[in-house]
Amino acid sequence: MVQSDRNQGKNQLRVGRLVKAHGLKGALKLELYTDNPERRFIPGAEFTLQVPEASPWHGKSITVREYRVMNGNPVVFFEGVDDREGAEALVRAILWIDQDADEPEDDAWYDHQLVGLDVVRDDVVIGKLARVEHLPAQDLLIVKPSGGGDEVMVPFVAAIVPAVDIAAGRVIVTPPAGLFEEIADADEANGQDDASE
Repeated sequence: MVQSDRNQGKNQLRVGRLVKAHGLKGALKLELYTDNPERRFIPGAEFTLQVPEASPWHGKSITVREYRVMNGNPVVFFEGVDDREGAEALVRAILWIDQDADEPEDDAWYDHQLVGLDVVRDDVVIGKLARVEHLPAQDLLIVKPSGGGDEVMVPFVAAIVPAVDIAAGRVIVTPPAGLFEEIADADEANGQDDASE
């Protein structure tokens, strides 16, 4: 999970995404990005919304009225969202909350802690982390390969990024075959073609 340095220096943590309206009374199903939803989604908790600029919710925050688990799914109700139409307007919104400095989450980092770290595969540095992009489905680590070439987008999921070691200044990656090699292979193929002409 990646925390973002947003909103004029405030450190914020992405804690969830609203995936679909639930029922007729304004409830929304949540995709959770927090290990402690009962603490994050207490009544009165206020979230900053990440929505498209065209959304009527752009630049606004929203307050939790109620959080519960229904049929195994986390569901949230917000103040001022009382019907399905209101809930539909919030679908795909990402929820951000001010991070408590004294209560960091496990496996959570700020963008500025990650940018510039070495990206390591099989004990070999293969690039530097250039930036983090926050997308609705997942975060992406944008890596500048050591040998030059185009930036590589690495999904920030445990299967591909099993370890982040801020103290050692590195991110360990286990990318699928071809994620980094495709660029080099294409260059080699072009070089061989040129030599045969």
